[in-house]
Parts: sequence; structure tokens; C-alpha cells
Amino acid sequence: MASFDSLTNADKQNFYQELDPVSLAPLWEVMKGLVPFEPTNKAVPYAWHYEQMRPLLMKSGELLTAAEAERRVLVFENPSFRGQSIVNSTLYAGIQLILPGETAPAHKHTAGALRFVLESGGGYTSVNGERTTMHRGDLVLTPSGTFHDHGHDGEGPVIWIDGLDVPIVNYFQCGFSAQLDTERQLITKVEGYSGAAFGSGMAPFESRSPFGSTSPIFSYPYSRARAALLAITESEKPDPHWGYVLKYANPLTGDWIMPTMAAWLAYIPDQMITQKYRTTDNQVLVVSEGTVQVDIGDETFELGQNDVMALPGWTWRQFHASEDSVLFFFSDRSAQEKLGIWQEQKGGAETQL
Repeated sequence: MASFDSLTNADKQNFYQELDPVSLAPLWEVMKGLVPFEPTNKAVPYAWHYEQMRPLLMKSGELLTAAEAERRVLVFENPSFRGQSIVNSTLYAGIQLILPGETAPAHKHTAGALRFVLESGGGYTSVNGERTTMHRGDLVLTPSGTFHDHGHDGEGPVIWIDGLDVPIVNYFQCGFSAQLDTERQLITKVEGYSGAAFGSGMAPFESRSPFGSTSPIFSYPYSRARAALLAITESEKPDPHWGYVLKYANPLTGDWIMPTMAAWLAYIPDQMITQKYRTTDNQVLVVSEGTVQVDIGDETFELGQNDVMALPGWTWRQFHASEDSVLFFFSDRSAQEKLGIWQEQKGGAETQL
């Protein structure tokens, strides 16, 4: 038998043409792409600056109402995925606006969502019959399959970052959605119920989350998260790759808050330079406080308060804080860990303080 390499291109193409009518294809032609030596992420690092985003978001508020839009959102599109509503390979993200007196109508969908609040003077989200007031820095969840609506009874704009696992759900082609008959859902629980029942170190005897694998707490106040983060600085040394870091956790399991998405808060002290680090999860960064330089791949980004950045998986990165900085992250790490495919790699110079 002649070796395959000795065949002419015409012979190979003739064989491939025989495969095509029966929907077969030669693995040897695509093997390296299917099982690469290491990850080659298609997303690129990219930053969106709040001073540029906010005027455009406010202009959208002049053009259409929240009800007309259903969700008045400007979508973060990674330059590698223009037109696909993808911020970072497996994640969707956008920046949403609610104006005083408006309601973003109640709906539900298979995709799970989280919200990190940038500005609020009276905004709220209702989930599963419970309403929570949204304050700057709060993390609010809308678990998969739950009706949720947003509104604003106060003054000034309410602005937050949306993060959803839409690309993951759509990859599996298992997405559903529905509208509620009324604009706002009926409130059946007092505000703070879920935090009291599950977030105080106590739990009901029947300790099951009403949201399946998602945390039973759907509102994580920034005031508590920030205080906890700063409190640990008095007893611990900073992690060389993250500074001081705490994850948002499901209190019933200690796991990440959602089965597909992880979220955490990091405090990087003034002038700290983290060590080089990379992981396989695709991350989105929001600067809550301070200013930080991000060196990623062969690029450098300067970020300030409320700026947003896509950090593609398996790309070396370092942070350099030019003042005390608090950073919010979300990623697909939860999904990767459950699939048994998450990896990390550490390297670089010693941490400098």
C-alpha cells in the first residue's frame, strides 16, 4: 500500500469528494485544530471606558424607554466576535440603564444572569416574589428560569453591568424564555428575606435553594462584601496573583454562586504588582474602586473606576495598582470546574508591595 503522503493532491481531493455526499470528513485534516497543544483563545483583550460608555448609554435613554426596549442595554462586543453578542468567548455582558419611574418588564429565560451595580439612587430588582434595592457595588443574581423585573423609584439613572451565560446556553441549544402577563411580578416576600434565611450563618431545616444549583441569596450587598475583603487584610498576606480576594459563594454548598458563572472581589493595595498568572476561564473585570494597570499578553491597559475589560482565558496577565483598588470579576470558571477542564498556571516575578 502506498503511503498517504505519496498520493497526489488530486487523489486526496477525489477521495474527500467521495466522503462529502455521505457527510463524512477526514479527521487527519482537522486533528490539530480539534485537540490543540494548548488553548488558543479567539477572544482578544479589550477595555471599555466608562467616560465613553456613559454618554452613549444616556443618549439611548433619550431615544427609547425601558419598556420599548424590554431591556435598554448596550452590549459589550469583543472585537473578535462582532455581531455575536459575546464579550469573552463563552460570556455575554452589557451595560443597562433604568431611568426614574421606569420598569424593565418581567420576563424569564434559561440563561442565568448577574448584575454588578455602577450607579443607583433607588433602583431595584425583583426575583421570585422578592424585591431588593440596588446600591452601588451590589451583586444581584437572576437565576435561570426565574421571573425578574427591574425598576426605579428614586432619582437619577440606575446603571449596572449585566453578565449572562447566554453563549453557553445557546451552544447547547437549550434556551427558553417567557414574558409575564403583568409588567411587574407580585411581591410575596419582604425585602431581605433570602439574606435572612440563608445569608446569616443560619439556614432553614429544609436547606434547598429555590433556584436549584444557584445560590438561594440573590442579592450580595457591596457594603458587606467590601468590609469582609478589607477585614482580611489585617490578618493575611496578599495572594501574589490576586492581592486579597474573596469569592461570592453559595452559602449552602460553599460553591460558586451559579453553576455556570463564578464571581469574586479582589482588593489590590496601592503600588502592588501581582505575579504573572493565567487560567483557562474567560473573565470579565469591572473596576469598582481605584485605578489599575493591566498587562496582558503583549498589551497594557489603564483602567479606572467603572471601566470594564475582557480577559481571555489562557493569556498571561499582571495587575499593577496605582492606588488602593477594588476589582469585581466574573467568569465561566464554575462551568469549567464542573466539567473538570479548568486549569491555572503561575509564574513571574515576586510580588512587590
